[in-house]
Amino acid sequence: MSDNSQKLNEPFAEYATALNDSTYHLVAFFGGIGALKLNSNVLSDFDILELTRRGIPKKAMLSLVNKISLTLQEFSNIMHISERTFQRFQDDSLIKTEYAEKAVELARLYARGEEVFGSLDKFKRWMKTPSHVFKDQTPFDLLDSSIGFDLVLKEIGRIEYGIFS
Repeated sequence: MSDNSQKLNEPFAEYATALNDSTYHLVAFFGGIGALKLNSNVLSDFDILELTRRGIPKKAMLSLVNKISLTLQEFSNIMHISERTFQRFQDDSLIKTEYAEKAVELARLYARGEEVFGSLDKFKRWMKTPSHVFKDQTPFDLLDSSIGFDLVLKEIGRIEYGIFS
């Protein structure tokens, strides 16, 4: 069934994976299409998947760090890579998959937060403010694990719908 004549044309599949505003913001957090060394526009979540598999240029990751106002130490802690190791990469080096995936997760979180809070600055302040919901930790403090990312995203969802814990 590898013959292209047997290939199904499924418009729903394209619709289901089409980009939303958060994904466009995600690309912008990395400095845009050029910084990510993409040949064309990102068309779907599958393109983001391929991007993470290929790796993200260090320069694009530094753009993310600057855009969301993190120190290199804070970013390194989230990425589970030493600051020194990260600094050793050349600016055009592709940072491998496990770090690229975490960086995309971070960019998605901040894109979603900007969308819900109405501004990136408001969201960044919220991320650094201790909350009873997070046992008096800041949302940012939870980003060293995927479970922490999930907790923060769930709370953003509750805030979006006016459900305060």
